[in-house]
Amino acid sequence: MPEIVAPVRMKVTEVRSVPLRLVRTAGSVTPAWSPDRDMTFNVGGGAFVEIHTDQGLIGIGPHVSETFLPAVRDYLIGKDPFDVERHAHALRYYVRGTPYNGTAGIDIALWDLIGKACGQPLYRLWGGGKDVTTPYVSTILLGTPEERAAFAEARAGEGWKAIKLRIHHDAMAEDLRTVERVMAAVGDRMAVMVDANQAQSSGTWQPGILWDFRRAMETAFALDEMGVAWFEEPLPRYRYDQIAEMCGKVEMPIAGGENNPGLHEFVDMAANGVYDLWQPESMVMDGVTALRKVGTLAELRGKQIVPHHGGGNLGVIANMHLVASWPHAPYLELLHEPPIGDYRHGFAMLANAPEVKDGLLRVPQGPGLGVEIDPDMIAR
Repeated sequence: MPEIVAPVRMKVTEVRSVPLRLVRTAGSVTPAWSPDRDMTFNVGGGAFVEIHTDQGLIGIGPHVSETFLPAVRDYLIGKDPFDVERHAHALRYYVRGTPYNGTAGIDIALWDLIGKACGQPLYRLWGGGKDVTTPYVSTILLGTPEERAAFAEARAGEGWKAIKLRIHHDAMAEDLRTVERVMAAVGDRMAVMVDANQAQSSGTWQPGILWDFRRAMETAFALDEMGVAWFEEPLPRYRYDQIAEMCGKVEMPIAGGENNPGLHEFVDMAANGVYDLWQPESMVMDGVTALRKVGTLAELRGKQIVPHHGGGNLGVIANMHLVASWPHAPYLELLHEPPIGDYRHGFAMLANAPEVKDGLLRVPQGPGLGVEIDPDMIAR
């Protein structure tokens, strides 16, 4: 019997933020869910996080605010990256970050290190059996029914297989007309999903139109008759009783969960029949460690799971590995509103960026996340 040799344990030696060079500003658009505040899209710019080890391996992850890095270093330096479960709990305790700028980048970088140490892409470490994912066009703008129909038809012509529309008009009739025009334009070439974005706030106020239960139900019944693939966030985030009632009355899947930060919230949702399709967000839940647990819970409860978009760059890559590892994840969300909000702007930081071809996105095959930062994009 061969001698069993104990593995060499890595230790974290440094955690640092690396700034990226701003190539250009693509422009700004007004998102349907926040009509009082524009979104700006850049090619390059921002930063990413690196975790260095004594074995020479470096893990990369999405941006982490400089404000949190001293506390992260104080906890993580000297520890083994493979203890990622323990680190996820400890960082949540010691470093209370903010969505999209908190410790999600640390968690993803730790997993990137684990994949590199094992010489395997993450989706294979996580038991995945598919090396391609099906992205859907996640739109940003509201637009007129005619504009959205032309936009959807153009994406169908490019080979995309699914699209998600935003409905935020003052009148329900205009929302429904938008969906009708889009479905007529794309026919059977694309699945059509619809997002009302009513769960952005944890309270009772948010920008734009606010729905009551009656509007949500009437809209849901109409979309169900049209054959919409799913209906997302039709009610405020914590109206669990009303959301569960919708799920029981409407055959079309009701989806949501992107703004729920805690694993315990999905446990509560599972117990109370809230949502048919879950959409947790790694950049809100402090990384992919918690999302993997949500994925298991969803599978046990017979629910599909499609994680929220992941912030546009390395978080999307992590989501791609998750989707490839889950048999109950039919799509990958990809925020895409060309020309200004093109998904490729977020991937410009990568030397080997994946690209949608024939409506599919191939999972990177390198170890860990499987992608590399373009050295020319690093600010000097």
